[in-house]
Amino acid sequence: MKTLPPRSIIGLIGGGQLGRMLALAAAPLGYRVHIYTPESASCAGDVAWKVTQAAYDDHAALAAFAAQVDVVSFEFENVDVRPLAALGDVPVFPPPKALAIGQDRSSEKAFAEQYGARTAPWAEVPDRAALTTALERIGTPSILKTNRFGYDGKGQVPINAPEEADAAWAALKGQPAILEAKIAFAAEFSLIGVRGQDGALAFYDPPQNVHESGVLATSTLPAPPMITAQAAQARALASRMAEALDYVGVFALEFFATGDAPLFNEMAPRVHNSGHWTIEGAETSQFENHIRAICGLPLGSTALAARHVEMTNLLGAAANGCHALLSERGAHLHLYGKDDAREGRKMGHVTRVIR
Repeated sequence: MKTLPPRSIIGLIGGGQLGRMLALAAAPLGYRVHIYTPESASCAGDVAWKVTQAAYDDHAALAAFAAQVDVVSFEFENVDVRPLAALGDVPVFPPPKALAIGQDRSSEKAFAEQYGARTAPWAEVPDRAALTTALERIGTPSILKTNRFGYDGKGQVPINAPEEADAAWAALKGQPAILEAKIAFAAEFSLIGVRGQDGALAFYDPPQNVHESGVLATSTLPAPPMITAQAAQARALASRMAEALDYVGVFALEFFATGDAPLFNEMAPRVHNSGHWTIEGAETSQFENHIRAICGLPLGSTALAARHVEMTNLLGAAANGCHALLSERGAHLHLYGKDDAREGRKMGHVTRVIR
């Protein structure tokens, strides 16, 4: 394990709000952050030490970027893994293998099942003919999801009857997909963990998550008893998966609380929207713990630091006039510096804390 000294340079691939919050967490620990993003202006770049603007598959630019940093990490997993070979010998955390699994729905479900996860019934759908076969096996109601590059409800189409198959396939423009049974569940929750270079592993308390139109709306702690009762099973699965990947950094697993055991839904090999509450609501934020992990520092405490915490995403126009929240006791406002408040876009979040 190599501990990076202060003034070392962390290379972050991706220029979104997660990169912004990682850069803000790195600064108090004495690190500088170099952002790599294809965007000409990015909210992470606004607070970074340096920015490289280049395509994610630009091998020469990636090699030049790697030569200027001491470690590389990601704030965005939808990056083709193959060009990352251009990073050479610079340490990359989490390992690209985790990135490859986390950006492919069929791979992540199969990987999780290999380590004991229960999932909703699902089937690979590489073409239109396979969709018919999958519907015969999975049935309806179900959800057709693009196999790659889907997030925040994008790339997902419900199928409530077999005759809707053609329209659903057309809506995804013939992209390879999976079909997943739509299940009844009591609640949704996420488990955020962090693993250090030395193998140390820690978990945050799981929040109850509420989604609206496929986008996370709120994360609340403490979670209801049904979720807390299933947390141990979720942690055991996450531990097995992290160990198998030799993972370093923060990761998130999303679950449905059903019956007496959780159903695995998705894996995110990065810091996660449902962990934003940790900035004010935990002893060490997910962002600081990610920086600690990839830089070879001891992990910080993940203990809950409040009696009640609720994080609310500010989407699109809902962020307008949000400075009024500053007059609310216990409210902590985070704006991401984005210009275009289009519908559904994450413009910021507010975390309400009761000590």
